[in-house]
Amino acid sequence: MEEFKYKYDELFNPVLEAFHKLGGSGTNQEVEETVIELLSLTDKEVDDIHRGNTTKLSYRLAWARNYLKRLGLIENSGRALWALTSEGLRTKNIDKNQSKTILRELSGTSKSKNHNKKLEGNNLIAKSDELNELTWEDELVDILKGMQPDAFERLSQRFLRELGFSNVEVTGKTADGGIDGKGIIKIGGVLSFHVVFQCKRYTGSVSSPSIRDFRGAMMGRADKGLFITTGTFTRDAKKEAQRDGATPIDLIDGNDLAEQLKNLRLGVDVKLKEHVTIKPEWFNSI
Repeated sequence: MEEFKYKYDELFNPVLEAFHKLGGSGTNQEVEETVIELLSLTDKEVDDIHRGNTTKLSYRLAWARNYLKRLGLIENSGRALWALTSEGLRTKNIDKNQSKTILRELSGTSKSKNHNKKLEGNNLIAKSDELNELTWEDELVDILKGMQPDAFERLSQRFLRELGFSNVEVTGKTADGGIDGKGIIKIGGVLSFHVVFQCKRYTGSVSSPSIRDFRGAMMGRADKGLFITTGTFTRDAKKEAQRDGATPIDLIDGNDLAEQLKNLRLGVDVKLKEHVTIKPEWFNSI
């Protein structure tokens, strides 16, 4: 496996350039794809795993975004949507000396807040909320990987029903040509789409041949396909899923599934801390 060798601080400028190229805003996936193009990364570099279901590219891009946010160059309105700030719009790049100064200053800030630190290569990394998110996702994905095949199929069935699918059936036990289930999703209460799905507990990466085999099994039987896995998808698999002229297949990897289960509160309990703010000026206006 060809390793991904860019450190997170070496991704500051590619990430900034990606945002400018995307018009000032973009999702994690859009930024990642743009960085891949800008750095001419190979599929092997892109697919290099850091740990669990997270690639080194995705992991280090997350840290790059985290630091650029702390610098006031980008902001996020949602978990996966980012945009350049006014300062970011004026900033095209950060030189190496400036980058080193930034890392020292931010590391000092983290130390003052009693954050834990660890070394990755020659780079100092402070433990952050983003790393904690990766940790809970890894824990949940490990549980999903340990489920029995029929239990995972039932979970997928429940998951799709919670998302609004109707007539969801599990057909995996019938060895239905690689199709584990089917259902119907109605958009806007008007348009209905027949969807077939495959759900597999993988520990590694799903490759493009698996996507092609699934598409072959679903031909003439559905409008769309959905492939759910506890593993990851190679870049070739992602390209094959959305290949022009072929029936489209949507992909949900382990991290995506973990996030969806959290949002739906399926096997995941999220406790939010209440924050109370007093507004003295309100009382003065009575």
